[in-house]
Amino acid sequence: MAAAPVWSVDPRTGKQREQVAVEATAQEVDAAVRAAHAARASLADRTVRAAFLRTAAEQLQAAKDQLVEVADAETALGPVRLTGELARTCYQLRAFADIVDEGAFLDVVINHPDDTATPPIPDLRRYKVPLGVVAVYSASNFPFAFSVPGGDTASALAAGCPVVVKAHPDHPALSELVAIVLRRAAAEHGIPEGVLGLVHGFEAGVELVKHPLVTAAGFTGSVRGGRALFDAAAARPVPIPFHGELGSLNPVLITEAAAAERAETIGAGLAGSMTLGVGQFCVKPGLVLAPAGDAGDRLLKSLTDAVSDVDSGVLLDHRMRDNFLAGVAERAELPDVESPVTAGAGGEHTVSPGFLTVPAGKLAVEGEHDLLLEECFGPLTVVARYEDEDEAKSVLSRLPGNLTATVHVSGEEAAEGGRGPELLAELTPLAGRVLVNGWPTGVAVAAAQHHGGPYPATTSTSTSVGGTAIERWLRPVAYQGAPEALLPPELRDDNPLGLPRRFNGVLER
Repeated sequence: MAAAPVWSVDPRTGKQREQVAVEATAQEVDAAVRAAHAARASLADRTVRAAFLRTAAEQLQAAKDQLVEVADAETALGPVRLTGELARTCYQLRAFADIVDEGAFLDVVINHPDDTATPPIPDLRRYKVPLGVVAVYSASNFPFAFSVPGGDTASALAAGCPVVVKAHPDHPALSELVAIVLRRAAAEHGIPEGVLGLVHGFEAGVELVKHPLVTAAGFTGSVRGGRALFDAAAARPVPIPFHGELGSLNPVLITEAAAAERAETIGAGLAGSMTLGVGQFCVKPGLVLAPAGDAGDRLLKSLTDAVSDVDSGVLLDHRMRDNFLAGVAERAELPDVESPVTAGAGGEHTVSPGFLTVPAGKLAVEGEHDLLLEECFGPLTVVARYEDEDEAKSVLSRLPGNLTATVHVSGEEAAEGGRGPELLAELTPLAGRVLVNGWPTGVAVAAAQHHGGPYPATTSTSTSVGGTAIERWLRPVAYQGAPEALLPPELRDDNPLGLPRRFNGVLER
């Protein structure tokens, strides 16, 4: 494949700013993967690994001013948003360092022989080991949290897996700078720089997922791009796990009682959520089921007033802007679709937010309105107004998998004996995170978090946020009948590393 220049582009003007690198050739991808593969042993010591993650967080924070400046120049997301995202990314690195120190993620289980069992149990010792080199595909909309230093990279390194990142073309200069910081942190602990590879270019991304030394991949992006890589991962002579986040509509169900109770509050909250970050969040509410009638009218008025007050903004690149404008126009032209606030071009390089309304019955059956059940990336949502509960349920039954699903209920519905459990049961099959009386934008980095969902939200049942994201890059192995002298220290009876474990059926901490 031919090497082409990689440019940093200003989304506010669409003009090239500077050449950052060149697209990686197949030989350069191979070299990056082999360097990462050679660095595996340097991550074997959990103490070193945890210290590396903490140093990476410290050095990213120390370089904050430069990193935020470059990130804003390439994404137009603004210093406030980017500073917060960088802080979240550093917190995530430190959180994974704590997980590595604790060691529970190894899932150590030891069974001594038991001849009285049926069948007899031999000496068995089980734990988890790192898969190997992980390919990470950066996201456009989170230049820190889902890119070079983001959750896929942090969790893979925490698992003991070297990483090769395919940089996103929307922030190549930032990607290079962050890679330098992470490699410098690695060097402080005697870890080779090859532990974090970085490549640019579409073809490089394809070569990466096909490389025989790559053992797993993490992706955040579009359905089209993610599905192509997912299929390539499965078509390899040795298929590999592909943990992809592809797309999500994030439906919201507003009950009639909730709308009657607080229509104005819900309308204003919806406006804030759907326009946050110029609508460029993977968990933006893209479809809202709201009741017809007076309460629904009040909600729409509140939504109209709030969205009308939101300024136009810059999308991450002009391709996304073009796709957004085309998507809005195509949806607005459908029969019975209205635009109380018209989304569109806010200026030569900006877009203005808006929303569409449609009778829910148009979405309850297959037809030309199915386009409204597809994600439109940007500050747009669709409000489907239902006449009764059966109509709302019919729409929900047609939805694909999602990252989130939200229900707004009244105080009575949420109380003991109310219909809240029934509504949660309706939404649970649709998503990996179900919210009550809240909004899905904002994904906390926490042990109980799950950021994933049924396809096409993600291609696996795993999460990409929270401590259990580390599980994607590990595989279990059991040793049978091995003498103590041959066992890794994690599996020895005297537990020299002080690990949490299950020992002969008893949980030890």
